[in-house]
Amino acid sequence: QVQLVESGGGLVQAGGSLRLSCAASGRTFSNYVMGWFRQAPGKEREFVAAISPTGSGTDYADSVKGRFTISRDNAKNAVYVQMSSLKPEDTAVYYCAAGRMIRLTRIRQRYDYWGQGTQVTVSS
Repeated sequence: QVQLVESGGGLVQAGGSLRLSCAASGRTFSNYVMGWFRQAPGKEREFVAAISPTGSGTDYADSVKGRFTISRDNAKNAVYVQMSSLKPEDTAVYYCAAGRMIRLTRIRQRYDYWGQGTQVTVSS
């Protein structure tokens, strides 16, 4: 069982930056692929980024590549996403997710545990 709690969301102007954090419970955090997803009003939840259990592998949605950076600290049971050059279209609730799998995946159904989400609003 893994419990996830996101933090760091807020209101930022276009072009600004935010860093989201996700704190995980459980002693097996380092066994999980960790992902970030987001959901805007009226839209489906979409993949943002994922990181392998050791942190050696990452994957990004095309819409955020070059602007967002995912990282993790297994000693602290935490995963982060640094978001830069934010755009109004990045406005969404951002969710942290954990999945026991061998390869990184963008498929949200493959993730087993989810946080409650944190709101990110980017004003133009």
